[in-house]
Amino acid sequence: MTGCRQEILDYIRRTYGGEAEYLWLRFPSFGVFRHADNRKWYALVMDVPRARLGLPGDGVTDVLNVKVGDLLLRDILLRREGFLPGYHISRGNWISILLDGTVAPEEIFGLIDASYRTTASAGTRKAIRPPKEWLIPSNLLYYDSVHAFDGTDEIEWKQGRGIKVGDTVFMYIGTPVSAIRYKCLVTETDIPWHFSRDGLTINSLMRIRLVRRYNPSAFTLETLREEYGIFGVRGPRGVPPKLSRALAKDEPQR
Repeated sequence: MTGCRQEILDYIRRTYGGEAEYLWLRFPSFGVFRHADNRKWYALVMDVPRARLGLPGDGVTDVLNVKVGDLLLRDILLRREGFLPGYHISRGNWISILLDGTVAPEEIFGLIDASYRTTASAGTRKAIRPPKEWLIPSNLLYYDSVHAFDGTDEIEWKQGRGIKVGDTVFMYIGTPVSAIRYKCLVTETDIPWHFSRDGLTINSLMRIRLVRRYNPSAFTLETLREEYGIFGVRGPRGVPPKLSRALAKDEPQR
């Protein structure tokens, strides 16, 4: 089998801009990769005598240590060929992956990405998290959102906590519409804005672009309650998977 150590090193450099740090004189080929901000390790590449890993044969083999945040996934991986308990790091949820071709590089890339996220600081995790879908409310007492996209595909809206560029927001319009009407893509966030009236305070805006319209009878509050367990939209909230699938299937209204 052909080793993939160099391919793994190239992937880390290309994806995270990281260079290995060689910290031990006794082990000059042991390279650590860590975050620039919190200095935590997210990967460790080594060459280890096969006998120390409990493997047959002589000589050494390249391995990569990564941290697995999901204990169940860790247990599943350790039942497979090419995965071993973390060598050199016995505590925590670390595993060692053989770099001899037993495990496909593409799978290893995914585990590196997961380890990077698991060990990242809160700020970094927020910045690198995948795009998310949100339900956001609209109160007709403050804004005529029924006609929000008349003559334009992009508007500014109150920014919900946790929403970032690239997220999708589904706008729920309150009474008397009481239904999801728009799907929008967040294109800009943290636009300064100061507004306060009748208990409503806005400190920043986001810019959202219309992607599709929904028939006002398709996703009513009654439907949300009965089909998806959503009894109200009073602030930004995540979209349940079942509702996400239904929103994706519904034909856009022009």
